[in-house]
Amino acid sequence: MNMDYDLFMQQITTTARAEMEAAGYEQLRTPEDVEDAFARKGTTLVMVNSVCGCAGGIARPAATHAVHYDKRPDHLVTVFAGQDKDAAAAARYYFGEDHIPSSPSFVLLKDGQVVAEVGRYEIEGHEPMSVVTNLQGHFEEYCEEV
Repeated sequence: MNMDYDLFMQQITTTARAEMEAAGYEQLRTPEDVEDAFARKGTTLVMVNSVCGCAGGIARPAATHAVHYDKRPDHLVTVFAGQDKDAAAAARYYFGEDHIPSSPSFVLLKDGQVVAEVGRYEIEGHEPMSVVTNLQGHFEEYCEEV
């Protein structure tokens, strides 16, 4: 049995993108998409997506479920590390020098400024509901009730 690695990766990324879009997240695929999204007023949750197991088993389910809360971000966006490399680099540059690049991860912006982060170390090895609770704690502090 011979598996085409590129085809395999394409199937994984297509599925991962579809999961996020179905949950209401906008795909940021270019640096211009990042710039436009990060310039929006209000709160923006950025999910830095990945093909790793903790993204599929923990981060994407948490991203989907965390937004079912009374207070939630105005905008939901995702950038795919390792796939949309220029967009991911633009996002990470925007997050600032103190940001430790990791994927998967979450960054919450308020009026274009970073106010909270949930890094891979707070995702990998944790249960999805602990990540949901972590995200919702940030929503409680920085987001408006809808």
